[in-house]
Amino acid sequence: MRIADRLAADGGFLFRWRSFVPLVLIPLFVLAMGESSALLAVIGNKGEHILYWIGLAISFLGLAVRWVTVGFVPAGTSGRNTREQRADVLNTTGVYSVVRNPLYVGNFLAMFGLTVVTGVWWLALLLVFAYWVYIERVIAAEEAFLVEKFGKPYLDWCAVTPAFLPTFSKWQPTDAGFSFRTVLKREYNGVLAVLAAFFAYDLLTDLVVRGEPFTEWFDEDWPWIVLLVVGLVVFVTLRTLKKSTRVLHVEGR
Repeated sequence: MRIADRLAADGGFLFRWRSFVPLVLIPLFVLAMGESSALLAVIGNKGEHILYWIGLAISFLGLAVRWVTVGFVPAGTSGRNTREQRADVLNTTGVYSVVRNPLYVGNFLAMFGLTVVTGVWWLALLLVFAYWVYIERVIAAEEAFLVEKFGKPYLDWCAVTPAFLPTFSKWQPTDAGFSFRTVLKREYNGVLAVLAAFFAYDLLTDLVVRGEPFTEWFDEDWPWIVLLVVGLVVFVTLRTLKKSTRVLHVEGR
């Protein structure tokens, strides 16, 4: 089997299970907790909180990239489908005019933000390497599908549009308007996932690794509880609206 075919085959498997692939990074975060705790102790509580907010901002920047992407595209593209490749139209304007895989850029930033809070350089480096190996294969599978479906127009677009590092000078406006309801309908789980990850890491680092009393942790880090509760409320509300009503439905999206 050709290397390109092998990459595409591996990518097809990873594409189907991509919602669970990030879970394989959990052991690395657990392994880094001890070193992270020592490093954060050196910079103190104020420095630790600043680092956490920087990491959270990076993760939400990643979510924002996804929101902008999803908000402008029509139905049948840029979704969370996992069973098979799907593309009714070829997106080449808007965010897709500056980078071919904006959703994967957003996903990377969302995950990278969590490595920032650890302060552990090798964890960030491993994430970059692991994500590159993973996403290269997923993109190979998608490209094989898109070449077969769209042919030369897709190849022409690939020739001038970078795969992962945006080139903003290539921006081309899109004809479709931004749909905020589409973002709420399709991207509500990302906020909860990010907040839950940050909450869990902070809780485990302080209570398990450092042995900090719960009352002390609560006094210092109660904002994480508030953020997690807000994330849960948003998740349950939007999921209910999506599953039980047509409030978030938008024709053509």
